Amino acid sequence: MKLGSLKEGGRDGTLIVVSRDLARAVRASAITPTLQLALEDWENAAPRLNALYEDLNAGNAAGAFDLDVHALAAPLPRAYEFVDGSAYLPHVERVRRARGAQVPESFYVDPLMYQAVSAGFLGPRDPVRVVSEDYGIDLEAEVVIVTDDVPMAVTPEQAAGHIQLVGIINDVSLRNLIPPELAKGFGFVQSKPRSALGPVFVTPDELGEVWQGSKLHLPMLTHVNGEWFGAPEAGVDMQFDFAQLVAHAAKTRPLSAGTIVGSGTVANEDTALGASCFAERRTVETLRDGKPSTPFMSFGDSVRIEVLDREGGSIFGAIEQRIERQPLP
Repeated sequence: MKLGSLKEGGRDGTLIVVSRDLARAVRASAITPTLQLALEDWENAAPRLNALYEDLNAGNAAGAFDLDVHALAAPLPRAYEFVDGSAYLPHVERVRRARGAQVPESFYVDPLMYQAVSAGFLGPRDPVRVVSEDYGIDLEAEVVIVTDDVPMAVTPEQAAGHIQLVGIINDVSLRNLIPPELAKGFGFVQSKPRSALGPVFVTPDELGEVWQGSKLHLPMLTHVNGEWFGAPEAGVDMQFDFAQLVAHAAKTRPLSAGTIVGSGTVANEDTALGASCFAERRTVETLRDGKPSTPFMSFGDSVRIEVLDREGGSIFGAIEQRIERQPLP
């Protein structure tokens, strides 16, 4: 099934069930008011939501309406946790090679991960507002999953059973703020603003054969200002699958229902497939030419991120955003 949230009903939105073709929707209020509450009672809520999904696709759902993507909040407007990995090692290897550094051997056996911003997510049509272009505005096209309650110290095999939803995210980064923050040795704060989630989350069974081995096996398609930017394969060159990422995050603590886990920027060894962030493109340029030639994003720029099925249909809907100046208070 496919689930989204309307910009109504408070900070956690109003849960809706969305049709397979993303054309129609119906409020799920009679089952549960928000996606967070559904995830906290997933064993009971999921079958009822799935039945409503079947009715909607059959044209039998009372109260169904045409879906307006602009009316959507993020599917999970805020989450108890968002932990973001960096599972595509070709990206990590290139970035380090460009600055003359080696990849530590531990990176191949132990995932990179940080605690990201979860207090609020932008909707799929909300603008990305930044105070200054000097911050180095970048997109990051990623796959995310959402868990139910995950016990501490689960194995990857056990963790796979706790992956309940799959989606996409534009994990916004302010690249020029990252080096001084990381130099302090204490992680990201100012360089990682709020990110935008795709219009809907999808259950793994809805994805069928393209969800295998806890990975999404489809290209991550990105356009910037209407021009093709990249379409690397999300299921290729992913060193750690989502089950491994969930198990890594839960090694010393349980994860609350509604935890979002990110893949990191989708990247392939084959650079002809393009990039999912400007930092990746600039790194490729640096390795090839000795310096980057593509600037980061500017006010007025637009980005579109989506994943298409084998027939060309949008699975999660598209993230479409403009970069705008944030007025000072």
